[in-house]
Amino acid sequence: MEICPFQGMRYNQRIVGDLAAVICPPYDTINPEQQRFCYEKSNYNAIRLELPLEQPGDSEVNSKYSRAAITFQQWLKQGILQTDDCPAFYLHDHYFEYLGKRKVRRGLIARVKLEPWGTSIYPHEETFPKAKNDRLQLMRVCQANFSPLFSLYQDPEQKIASILAEASQVKPIIDISVSPPLVGEGWGEGDENDIVWAITDSSLVCQISHFLAVQPLYMADGHHRYETALTYQQERAQVIASEAKQSLTGKEAFNYTMMELVEFSDPGLVILPIHRLVRGIAPPTLAKLESQLGNFFTLDFVPLTESSFSHCEQSEAISKMIGAATLGILGLKPQFLVILKQRQGVSTETMMLPNRSRAYKEFSVSFLNHIILDKMLKFTASKDDIAYTVDINEAYQQIRGGEYQLAFLSNPPQPEIVKAVVNAKDRLPRKSTYFYPKLPAGLIINPLD
Repeated sequence: MEICPFQGMRYNQRIVGDLAAVICPPYDTINPEQQRFCYEKSNYNAIRLELPLEQPGDSEVNSKYSRAAITFQQWLKQGILQTDDCPAFYLHDHYFEYLGKRKVRRGLIARVKLEPWGTSIYPHEETFPKAKNDRLQLMRVCQANFSPLFSLYQDPEQKIASILAEASQVKPIIDISVSPPLVGEGWGEGDENDIVWAITDSSLVCQISHFLAVQPLYMADGHHRYETALTYQQERAQVIASEAKQSLTGKEAFNYTMMELVEFSDPGLVILPIHRLVRGIAPPTLAKLESQLGNFFTLDFVPLTESSFSHCEQSEAISKMIGAATLGILGLKPQFLVILKQRQGVSTETMMLPNRSRAYKEFSVSFLNHIILDKMLKFTASKDDIAYTVDINEAYQQIRGGEYQLAFLSNPPQPEIVKAVVNAKDRLPRKSTYFYPKLPAGLIINPLD
């Protein structure tokens, strides 16, 4: 891989004031209410670039994408955004709370040369094709990355860790404290801090680049945006080639994307499961499900009360029960959580796809997709009949309120599972992992022109 420093764009704090008011969650975690909240938080909030509001009468010429491009150029001209004087790696410490404990995840924000999947960067889960068009349109008109992709690398001897520890001894260039309710879904439970250092020392830059150049990268979060960047790269190269105004060097900015790199063993690396909410199941089919499940799983029925998911300790206890099992189900029996564990000596091999890796076949979402949804429920997913959440309490409330019939609760994926499925040249099912908390948009901006 070619991992290199770059001249990032950053907010001018003298103009925008509190930096906590101008960063926002990444586009794919923001609901309409949070989108409006970010708009109201500051006139300079990065939501205007990352996920601009649609307006009545929008057209191809005048759209949310064109407004984002105009805003971006205005902010650059007005000095609201400024480009750093020299290329840098950006060391990012992200402090957050998880299950009542304070954690920190350390990442390195860099420019990464775009390569096809499977050469030196590897996806870990399947994607939705339609999800890429929105980001491509934004990239075409703005020619910038407003939020970094998220990848993992291996550093068992802690070589990079020691370099980053040295780099964090100086004064940071960014120090932000973000408090609720600015945080959105997938951000921390309490206050968050984002601390960033610029690594410009040529010796440290060379050491980092040389070490990471020979490390495979495992895509954690941002599969759609990476594939969008590959499409954008091809488009830009074709335009330049057709105009014959200049020859391509391979060093053009559009040949790279902004990425935050985190080491697999980082103590702040938290991966949450994504739970499924399902409706549209015919009553006779639903009535047979319990007996069908009994052919492959043992079923433990855990009684629930109104407070079962309302306290951190209780939610953690339920998460641990699910984590030790194959799946949990809400809605199969009123006011009970059903814990599924695979029966000893009962094989599910014939019910799984034959060409998938063992890591894939042993993953909880694979059991759910192929055995329960496909074979038992004959479920044909539509966007209206299936929903996703990382919040067990939300899943419980949706079942209790009757919005969905069943909630399937997955166990937390471990980093070793991600590594194993990638090393087997396979991918986990769509929406299998949720890397928590999400990386903010607007912290560092990467120009692509």
